[in-house]
Amino acid sequence: MEATENKQLSPLKLNVKRTMIIGFAFFGILLLWEVYDKWCAKFLELLFMEAFNKNDNEQVQYLVGIMMGLDNLAALILMPIFGRLSDKTRTKLGKRMPYILIGTFVCAVAFPFIPVFFHYHQMVGVIITMAIVVCFAMMYRNPAVALMPDLTPKPLRSKANGIINIMGYLGGACAAVAGVFFALTTYLGDDNANWFGRTANIWTIELPFLIASVLMLISAIVLVLTVRENELEAKLADEIAEGERQAAVVDSVEHDDEKPMSKANLVMLLLILVAEFFWFMSDNGITTFMINYSTNYLYTESGPVLGMTIVGGVGSVLGFALGGFIAQKIGRKWTIVSGLVVSLVSLVLWYIFQSVFVPVKPASGYNTFPWYLFLVWGVKGFGMSLVHLNSFPMVVELCSKKKVGQFTGYYYASSMAAQTITPTLVGLLLLSEGISWSFLPIYAIVATSISLIIFCFVKNVKTSKTKIKTGLEAIGDED
Repeated sequence: MEATENKQLSPLKLNVKRTMIIGFAFFGILLLWEVYDKWCAKFLELLFMEAFNKNDNEQVQYLVGIMMGLDNLAALILMPIFGRLSDKTRTKLGKRMPYILIGTFVCAVAFPFIPVFFHYHQMVGVIITMAIVVCFAMMYRNPAVALMPDLTPKPLRSKANGIINIMGYLGGACAAVAGVFFALTTYLGDDNANWFGRTANIWTIELPFLIASVLMLISAIVLVLTVRENELEAKLADEIAEGERQAAVVDSVEHDDEKPMSKANLVMLLLILVAEFFWFMSDNGITTFMINYSTNYLYTESGPVLGMTIVGGVGSVLGFALGGFIAQKIGRKWTIVSGLVVSLVSLVLWYIFQSVFVPVKPASGYNTFPWYLFLVWGVKGFGMSLVHLNSFPMVVELCSKKKVGQFTGYYYASSMAAQTITPTLVGLLLLSEGISWSFLPIYAIVATSISLIIFCFVKNVKTSKTKIKTGLEAIGDED
């Protein structure tokens, strides 16, 4: 069902240059989590195996899942809090910038200590440092993400979110391009009996974390020096107000801050958040354990997982570049549905290929990393980028400019709730009789299917007469 606003609307244009600069905040976020998610799970696996004297890695996966889920539990609690706080904050730097700067600085200082504690067998040190990083990352993540809708009219937010996400993926790619991740295959390789020995070169695991910290600091400095939050908010007041009038919502939210949401808008919000919960259950459930899956089930080195991630990133960037234009043609709802269908197809292909090319543990060395996972991750990256690109704008479309941080908190509360539960659930399932690592794609297929079914009930709302400048007209007046 569609609801269409028939109004005489003023043309809006996206300031590409400013949006790219705002994207530096997300650049630092994704850079941090790219390193954190890829290697902390493996660090914990090996530390738990040593601490509890386990030879079978599957016996500790539920503990890995619990620890990787607890950081998301902290995010589930903290992100809505910091979102509300930043909505109400007023400083000379703006309402979002103080949180971005403090959170980035503490994360950048603490982050390189995770591999140091791992190298010296300090499991407690690793866990405490991970907790510090997560807490302060949540301090700046919500305000950093909320900065884009603060300074972008509602009808332009899908395209703006595409630029923001591309900047984020560039951040995630920076450490990969440096090539330092590949060194981890030697340090953490299954056949390296001295991986806990002092002879292992600590710099092979320290460099990615140091590079991430330095680039995070640089991105924050660029952001604060170029985006004058208070000045821009005043300058863009008329455009933001026009965006409110053109918003793709069932019932208007303009000047409605003190009233409860309308029933139609509330139902729409809840359906989006529940569907989002399940697509994150799928995505995070498999990405958290991909290195463990590759080394323990495929019997390959962990290094190619990075190459697979890069291919997925390329697919994602393509989706982020095209997703805003697709949404303009068919609406955000059907763009997200299309993305979920594409992702589901990629997961089914993964299961089929895995069933045909059953891995066998080699007598020595490693198996060749399977080619089909590069294909799967590229297609999945494209599909999920269409989903992420349009889902966040749909959520913040349902609030006024005074509650952007609060509704950003709702969006991330849903995703973090899923990311709290899914690592532990996958770890516990692996303990069950008859379930092995081959179950991973099935898990993702089920969760993605549930998400797709739920999202089909979201009302498709669009403004058919929204005027959006395109071409050279759209990128003029970049100051």
